[in-house]
Amino acid sequence: MQATQSKTLINRKNLLKMIPLSTRTIYNLEQRGEFPRRIALTSRNIAWDLSEVEEWIEARKSSGIQATRPGDVRG
Repeated sequence: MQATQSKTLINRKNLLKMIPLSTRTIYNLEQRGEFPRRIALTSRNIAWDLSEVEEWIEARKSSGIQATRPGDVRG
C-alpha cells in the first residue's frame, strides 16, 4: 500500500498573490488543461494544490515561451 503524501492547499486569495492573472484567465487556462485543476472543498470553497501550482510556475519559467500580445502578428 502506498503512503499518502500530505498536500498543502491554497485558496483563491493566496493563488492570486502567487499568479498575477485575473480569476477569469486562470479559469480559462484550467478549462484548456493549461493550469492545475481546482479542488472543490465545498459548494462555495475551492482550492488548488500548492505543489501543482509551483510546478506550473517552474514549467513556465523554464519553457522560455513568450506570451504574445493581442494584435501581435509575428511569423
